Amino acid sequence: MSLSAIIVDDSEINLTLFKHLVAKIDGLAPRCFSVSAEGLAWCEQNEVDIVIVDYMMPAPDGIEFIRRLRAIPGREDIPAVMVTANDQKEVRYAALDAGATDFLTKPVDKNEFIARVGNMARLRTGQKLLGDRAAHLAAEVARATTTIVERERETIFRLAKAAEYRDPETGAHITRMAHYSRLIAAKIGLPEAEQQLIFEAAPMHDIGKVGTPDMILLKPGRLTEEEFAVMKLHASIGHSILHGSTSPILQAAAIIALAHHEKFDGSGYPGGLAGADIPLHGRIVAVADVFDALTSERPYKKAWEADKARAFLHEQSGQHFDPACVAAFDSVWNAAQSIREEYQDSEEING
Repeated sequence: MSLSAIIVDDSEINLTLFKHLVAKIDGLAPRCFSVSAEGLAWCEQNEVDIVIVDYMMPAPDGIEFIRRLRAIPGREDIPAVMVTANDQKEVRYAALDAGATDFLTKPVDKNEFIARVGNMARLRTGQKLLGDRAAHLAAEVARATTTIVERERETIFRLAKAAEYRDPETGAHITRMAHYSRLIAAKIGLPEAEQQLIFEAAPMHDIGKVGTPDMILLKPGRLTEEEFAVMKLHASIGHSILHGSTSPILQAAAIIALAHHEKFDGSGYPGGLAGADIPLHGRIVAVADVFDALTSERPYKKAWEADKARAFLHEQSGQHFDPACVAAFDSVWNAAQSIREEYQDSEEING
């Protein structure tokens, strides 16, 4: 490993001597400065591994040089060797306070110089190897975390697909409504991370339908009052399945599962919540879910034209739906239509 050694001294004789001695130490490349301000400026703009600085210099002197060096981001731990006279104990104390690592005493002994600077080189090499190791481990952890997150997303999506297989809805429903949900979330100003969270959690909105009997779930005609009461249980069942997870995605999905059939005027289920009492994620998904359901063909109905479904959202704004979410969806209408065209049956979600 090659290291840079910065030598700062206003004496050309000392610079020549120290440069010669540094060159004897394997792996060290010396760079000399006779003006301390120039040396400090170089250290601000370039990577430096060892600093050898004389105390007695025009401003900044050695102590001030080290103090300013330590204030530069990333230069806090660089070995700094101060060159002082034998009787300058107060100077040494001040230098230690400023951040000096070691000292060399004038007149400088060549063997001591090589030994001390060599020790500093080994210290710096250890620091850099440790830093490289830490960076490597951080990268490995990041890669492993990404893999885990991707597996979690895949598992969640496949669980959502499992619910879809029991439901007469089209296979691409969960893909489209997840994208619609993210469009709405972005338009109303939610942070990017929350937009992504809704996008990943929304496909689980109907997971509770795994607990709905086939005779009700697959019934082609209108449900009786008793059958509809059973159907409505899927919101609570979904919440029960997802609730209590340590996963932020599943936590959000639990809220969405429970809230996406609530209505803005309080006439929805299962809690009869109204207005802002309905969790925002549920209000967003309600618009996305209903729009896609209306514009998708089912065994019991034909698909609505997009404009007709859009008109329905407007009619139900303030009743079924949060007006802000309807307005947001309306303002991204062209993007929503692109999603409808891109994601058809048997397509999978892409993030």
